[in-house]
Amino acid sequence: MALCGVMRAAVLHAPGQPLSLERVPIAAPGPGQVRVKVAACGVCRTDLHLSDGEIAGATYPRILGHEAVGTVESGEGHRAGTRVGVPWLGFACGACARCNAGEENLCEHAQFTGATRDGGFAEYLVADARFCFPLPEQFTDLEAAPLLCAGLIGYRALRLAGPGPRVGLYGFGAAAHLLAQVLRWQGREVFAFTRPDDLAAQDFARELGARWAGSSDAPPPVPLDAAILFAPVGELVPRALAAVRPGGTVVCGGIHMSDIPRFPYALLWGERVLRSVANLTRQDAAEFLALAPKAGLRPVTHPYPLSDANRALADLRRGALQGAAVLVTD
Repeated sequence: MALCGVMRAAVLHAPGQPLSLERVPIAAPGPGQVRVKVAACGVCRTDLHLSDGEIAGATYPRILGHEAVGTVESGEGHRAGTRVGVPWLGFACGACARCNAGEENLCEHAQFTGATRDGGFAEYLVADARFCFPLPEQFTDLEAAPLLCAGLIGYRALRLAGPGPRVGLYGFGAAAHLLAQVLRWQGREVFAFTRPDDLAAQDFARELGARWAGSSDAPPPVPLDAAILFAPVGELVPRALAAVRPGGTVVCGGIHMSDIPRFPYALLWGERVLRSVANLTRQDAAEFLALAPKAGLRPVTHPYPLSDANRALADLRRGALQGAAVLVTD
């Protein structure tokens, strides 16, 4: 791959190590690729899983970051100067059985930004032009960044959860705070579940229109039509199944989760559905990025300089944020 100077990047050399701020070569785009000058990149819980070595298939050393917002500088597929977002799904082959079935999110040869190809914790990145999305002008770079994973995966999870009017959100972080706004815009009721002692998150959920907010070990005041789990805690699965009505759906929205404990079949019986959500499709992106400005989404963000990437990850890990952490390169 051709090189074009050097840039700053936060590099993860191996799981369990802190990110290292380094000067590394800038790659030139190849066929079908663009080089993007990164302005902002969201910090996602998946980045924690990658730094802990919990994502199968990830390769190291790696530049993390799959909620990148920036401007196209060169390459094919987008005009120079176009502001784009680069999400988690960085490549799909378009030819395998899954792609041919319209399931590019499950592509047999998929590549993932920040996991198998370098991501946006850097001043530049090179990306497949097909998986770079022009962004609504209503959102600043900071606001647009969390839309690219917290928003997109949350939107896909909501589609799979179905149209029921009462939806529970387990874990009220970056994804849930966006999805709560979508649900309220749709006229649905939000029930937010947090760690028992996280009163700040519960207050935040109420500020965003949740009908009810409480501890994840408490039942909701009424049966739910669906529940979406963003917290990567397997023991929440039986609790969520107990919270949904017969015929309701529980969607596991994370890429990694601790083991699910044994639970009685009675919790699943009654035609309840338990399923996962994996990755995203370009159609998801087109739909959600069109919906976001109509719904009046207002992402709550906390900016960190690129040099403070480790602090951003640490704050995310200890649940110190209401909303989304975003690295900025300036």
